[in-house]
Amino acid sequence: RMSKPSYYFRDSCRMCGSEALTKTVSLTPTPPGNDFLAKEELGKDEKVYPLDLYFCEDCHHVQLGHPVDPEILYQKNYTYVSATSTQFVNHLQTYAADMIERFKLKPGMLVSDVGSNDGTCLSFFQDKGMKVVGVDPAKEIANKATDNGIETVGDFFSYDLSIKLREKYGAANYITSHNACAHIDNLLDVVKGVEYWLDKDGIFVLEVGYFVDVYNNTWFDTIYHEHVDYHTVAPFEKLFAQVGMEVISVQRITPQGGSIRVMTQKIGGKFQRDDSVNELIALEKKLGLNKAETLHEFDSNISSVSKELQKLVCSLKGRGKSIAGFGAPTKATTLMAHFGIDENILDFIVDDNPLKQGLYTPITHIPVLSANELYIRKPDYVLILAWNFAEPIMKMHKKYSEEIGKFILPMPEPRVVNGE
Repeated sequence: RMSKPSYYFRDSCRMCGSEALTKTVSLTPTPPGNDFLAKEELGKDEKVYPLDLYFCEDCHHVQLGHPVDPEILYQKNYTYVSATSTQFVNHLQTYAADMIERFKLKPGMLVSDVGSNDGTCLSFFQDKGMKVVGVDPAKEIANKATDNGIETVGDFFSYDLSIKLREKYGAANYITSHNACAHIDNLLDVVKGVEYWLDKDGIFVLEVGYFVDVYNNTWFDTIYHEHVDYHTVAPFEKLFAQVGMEVISVQRITPQGGSIRVMTQKIGGKFQRDDSVNELIALEKKLGLNKAETLHEFDSNISSVSKELQKLVCSLKGRGKSIAGFGAPTKATTLMAHFGIDENILDFIVDDNPLKQGLYTPITHIPVLSANELYIRKPDYVLILAWNFAEPIMKMHKKYSEEIGKFILPMPEPRVVNGE
């Protein structure tokens, strides 16, 4: 029996189905960014997958050309749990309160979450007397959520599943989704399922990273295999129209570094569409995100940041300086691969997540240790790989920069902080 391929090339747009795709950004192929290795796995063969972005000439959606089989990405050892980030928990709590008020959600209504993770978000709706049900493919996390009182179906959400869900739980008054819609290869099938499960006056709200922020800040390292879509507002209109839904409002929010909250209903539903939708579509046009050439420029900006950073770290290494890394998020795998930051440059990486400590980075096999090691091994420089958390990291480790060495920020332009 042929084993199923671990990835394939997607030749049609996830938003509108068009085949007019132009390749725009090419990053260095990597293994899945979260595939850190235990010591005993260091000899194993590590597969790398292409990381290329394509632009749809018809609806202007930006997407990953080669989706990797989601079972490789999520069902093996997916470790991200919402509740571990206090910032994100607070975000979800405020979100639930705002939406309950805005859409007049009442006790007893059914609220569902697609990609519900550990049920944190749904718990805030449940506290207000609503019935809740989550859907998430990471089976262990889903079972744990159910044990904690948030009923969760451990499966990938789809149109077929929505038929069973509606039959079992009734129509949903409100469906939410946080950072899951960037991970879904068959998006049309998912919104078809959402439309089917929703009550006629139901509301679907999704939060996803906003490509405008990625583009404006050269956040290219948010490009990794779990993220198959890079969203802007304009393409959503075409996606939802295909299933008889419409976008009524879009809010810019900043939990995971630049996101949007897209609110939708069935066409002709009871809420008015507001100006926010057209305002953001106009902004996207102004930035040129409706043209492939803008993304080609983005590609060359990334290359110039790469050259700058390599020049900086190579000159430090040439002067005999030692460098460590700080942070082992998924995106660090993209950054290190594309910027050529390997075991010849970094002696070790520190990370505050105990699940990552004691592991080794994919391909380069750099050990991940606890932050305490900065004070034991005293590297001359620390390259902040989790650069979107640079401020809190530098605050927390002031002692390092006062007594031992200096920090290097790789983005948006590489620089040494405090001193040289």
